[in-house]
Amino acid sequence: MSRTARAFWVGSPGEGEIRESVLPPPGPGEAVVRSLYSGVSRGTEALVFRGAVPPSQRQVMRAPFQEGDFGSAFKYGYLNVGVVEEGSPDLVGTTVFSLFPHQTRFVLPVGALRPVPGDVPPGRAVLAGAVETAVNALWDAPPLLGDRLTVVGAGMVGCTVARLASRVPGVRVQLVDVDPGRAGLAKRLGVEFALPGDAGGGRDRVFHTSADPAGLERSLELVRDEGEVVEMSWYGDRRVCVPLGEGFHSRRLTVRSSQVGTVSPARRGSRGHGDRIDLALELLSDPAFDALVTGESPFEELPAVMPRLADGSLPALCHRIVYPEP
Repeated sequence: MSRTARAFWVGSPGEGEIRESVLPPPGPGEAVVRSLYSGVSRGTEALVFRGAVPPSQRQVMRAPFQEGDFGSAFKYGYLNVGVVEEGSPDLVGTTVFSLFPHQTRFVLPVGALRPVPGDVPPGRAVLAGAVETAVNALWDAPPLLGDRLTVVGAGMVGCTVARLASRVPGVRVQLVDVDPGRAGLAKRLGVEFALPGDAGGGRDRVFHTSADPAGLERSLELVRDEGEVVEMSWYGDRRVCVPLGEGFHSRRLTVRSSQVGTVSPARRGSRGHGDRIDLALELLSDPAFDALVTGESPFEELPAVMPRLADGSLPALCHRIVYPEP
């Protein structure tokens, strides 16, 4: 019996459509998964949708199960929660997370599916990619007891870093954003909030996630002498000016990158990508993360919704896509 699937494709920069295809039958060690939810982040995925991936990064920025290539039609996405419909008997009926694009059904190797813990609602599990990114950053630059940390940029990843860091005993976290409306979000996450001009200085470490050069400049101002700024933003094909004059050298500041594509060197010898996702899913038992899902739409509306998410006319942290019942 043939199985069909419907998937969201980016046909050209800023334009998407839903296409139908026939699924291949699952082979040994594979499973058929029916999507329940997928998530859209206004960070990387919005840049990809707008066609802002520079040619030099097209291979690096491919999603794990992307079909097609940047510069032509492609299928992109990496926040999928579904249920196993066919495969090993011990997996059938299991809710799983995978790094698969927006598609109603798909076939994947069982090793690419991570079971969602029973105490994590499937709708919350779409945040696993953001939590995984935050885990990697906190492996790159782990907070110490009593640290004063700042996160500049209250987007999905920034909020996740703030929440996880705040759970380390004695660590005080301030979340900084240009939008005063994010104060309520910070309260739900259990951290302080400040506008950029009111943010506290002398911070032991600053995580920058705003994808705005002004945010990076402010991060350098907020960190203490000999402190570190962890740059987590990805700017696509934009050139960014970093203020390395004035007191940058005399204060002996450090700017380091953190990117989720590889496991942090601090844990690479003992953890793999699957371990990192499993940890992210475990951490999502915390109901505070529900604050990061700020809207949802049916799958069939994705071609109309994605342009609005990409240009900011539909404000969102994580926008959840809901798939039809079988």
